[in-house]
Amino acid sequence: MSFSKAVKEELSHQLSNARHCRLAEITAILSFEGRIICTEASYYLKLQTENLDVARKYFTLIRKTFNINIDISVKTNSTVKDNRTYTLFLRDSKAIDLILQAAKLAQEAEAALGALFQDGRLRAEMKQGGPAKAVSLELGIADPVITQNACCKRAFIRGAFLSSGSMSDPKKAYHFEIVLSSLQKAEWIQEIIQTFSVDAKIVKRKKNYIVYVKEGSQIVDLLNVMEAHVALMDLENVRILKEMRNSINRQVNCEAANINKTVTAASKQIDDIIFIRDNVGLGDLADGLEDIARLRVEYPEASLKELGAMLCPPIGKSGVNHRLRKLSMIADQLREHKEEKSYDNEGNSN
Repeated sequence: MSFSKAVKEELSHQLSNARHCRLAEITAILSFEGRIICTEASYYLKLQTENLDVARKYFTLIRKTFNINIDISVKTNSTVKDNRTYTLFLRDSKAIDLILQAAKLAQEAEAALGALFQDGRLRAEMKQGGPAKAVSLELGIADPVITQNACCKRAFIRGAFLSSGSMSDPKKAYHFEIVLSSLQKAEWIQEIIQTFSVDAKIVKRKKNYIVYVKEGSQIVDLLNVMEAHVALMDLENVRILKEMRNSINRQVNCEAANINKTVTAASKQIDDIIFIRDNVGLGDLADGLEDIARLRVEYPEASLKELGAMLCPPIGKSGVNHRLRKLSMIADQLREHKEEKSYDNEGNSN
């Protein structure tokens, strides 16, 4: 089971005892998924989903809130294994009006229906060669009073996710989104989500508008808002494991970088010391420089601290570093002198 499906399954078992919260959830479902299908002389309400748990939630919400029975049909997709579409129909116009009135969607629906029908019949231009063509009418935005309480906002977001939302597997990526058909609806749900201090953003994808959240901690907050507590804990466990793994990787990378830096520095120090030895010898160096030079060549993998401990008397890391820098300066001066001498010899030969 995908993580998104697991979240929806958990949310499908959430049923508020407060009627106003159930209304807010129904409003989100109707606004984002509901359709009024108009035929020649009538219309009916249609809800559709591919998730059985979500279909049951739709049915239970309407039944418990309005004591209305709603028909369900199941269509199996023969081309896709185990893929079914669940469609809920409500054909009683009085029941439809009751639901739309309660969800504060009636006024816009009535205006749209009035534009489609003329003298109780579907307008002639909606017909094709005699029989009426079925017209799908999308529901709009409800009155803000439906989400005036914080608990109703939670229920509304829950309904929006059940009808139009999805989540990526957090083991792969953090991504929460709700797909809307219009910018107005996207801004509507974005505003409600942002009241919980979650920074939801909007992007257009083909003909749709996507309200999305990509920050792991904010998705956790959003799951908490929707009251998907089991999914929240699962996501938190994934985040903890990811953070531990990333922390270990950073530490390993840091140590590897330090080792590479130490090896590169030691290699440069040894090259400088060998250059001094081969050109002027180490015997003319000050005692402190000669001792550290011989130790550096003899123990190429030793750290500065270990080299300092080998001296008599021992010196600290900064003291060893200071002596090695002086050896490097001497080597650079010898190289410059050698280059100048070579240049002079070339000039004299010409």
